[in-house]
Amino acid sequence: MNDTSLQSDPIATPHTQTAPVPCPDVESLDGILPDEPLLMMGAGPVPIPAAVAKANSVVINHLGDTMARVIHQVKAMARYVFQTHSNWVLGVAGPGSAAMEMAVSNLAWPGTRVLSIVNGFFSHRMAEMAQRVGADVTTFDVPDREIASLDALAQVIDRTRPAIVTIVHGETSNTVWNRQLKEVVQLAKSAGALVVVDAVCTLSTMPLDMDAWGIDVVITGGQKGLSSIPGVSLIAFSDTAWERVRTRTVPNTHWCLDATLAENFWHKAGYHYTAPVSGVLALHEALRLVCGETLEKRFARHQRCSLALQNAVTALGLSLYTPEDCRLNSVVGIALPQAITPREVCDRISQQYQVEISGSFGLPIVRIGQMGEQCREHNLFRTVHALGRTIRDLGANIDLPAGVAALEESLLAGGARDTRR
Repeated sequence: MNDTSLQSDPIATPHTQTAPVPCPDVESLDGILPDEPLLMMGAGPVPIPAAVAKANSVVINHLGDTMARVIHQVKAMARYVFQTHSNWVLGVAGPGSAAMEMAVSNLAWPGTRVLSIVNGFFSHRMAEMAQRVGADVTTFDVPDREIASLDALAQVIDRTRPAIVTIVHGETSNTVWNRQLKEVVQLAKSAGALVVVDAVCTLSTMPLDMDAWGIDVVITGGQKGLSSIPGVSLIAFSDTAWERVRTRTVPNTHWCLDATLAENFWHKAGYHYTAPVSGVLALHEALRLVCGETLEKRFARHQRCSLALQNAVTALGLSLYTPEDCRLNSVVGIALPQAITPREVCDRISQQYQVEISGSFGLPIVRIGQMGEQCREHNLFRTVHALGRTIRDLGANIDLPAGVAALEESLLAGGARDTRR
């Protein structure tokens, strides 16, 4: 190679000159965030209480006695919320999906037979995670706005003999409540399978009893029912599930999500990686507020507020997306009038009325959350009014006075739908 060819090839040139990267012009958050904060009434994250916000502003050493005391209390409160006596409660530095991936990647490996009950976007995500670790995955696909047939599921379990069964308690994407979760767990357990349950939107908003129902792993995020910040999640393993984690002989391809490494921090006050201490402190305060309210009262509040919202929506003249027998209380799906798109509704309600709600992965619906701090009467009145005005602004006929009146009447009467299983 001669000197000329060397100089003509910028990759081969040993002394290529490059311009320095300039310092960018950056706008402060004061110029980016709205003057009036949006009321977060979508499918998550949700508004956080003042105590949670205050805790999230504190930074302490992620090791040492102070953090150990915090972690001890977080685990004790989490056991109450999960309704489990299991010792194997861990936090996860990441969203609910990270907790989901911790569950899947620690219990499944190449060749593991996994049956994923799929009736929406997030239940499909667990199947995808299992495929990515090399598991032999079968999906039991359920039509939209329906729940699994127990008879058909029993046949699939008998045919595939899975080691792991995954299911979502509340499918937030299409607002379906898998109300037969207890019976699904019984079917799986009778065949010797471990059961992983995504309870990201239902934990502390609807009854779920990990030990009594025989669930092996429950995962949740902090940013929904618990009314904490996004980015710190919780997972609980049964003793049986933990034994599978502890005795696996196939190396775990995840390092951060290796539960046996996470145990060093969450149970031995040792080092795994630098924990998100502010988020853990926020989670502590969120759990403390749940315990102070008690699960019984919290479930009743969520049911009362969600049913009042559902009654208000129908009184406005809109339709609820999911049939009542499998309708999720934690996230309410609303079908839109023809020619009105979810994007139009979400954009206008946030820009004009400072209320944020959610669309849903291509479905012709909008979703309003009823999780944690969303379930407050003043939030409901503001949201129903904003929704009614938005739909009317976009050209549909809406009976706004009837919707607000139905909300008031329902809140006064309280809820009557049975969510106990």
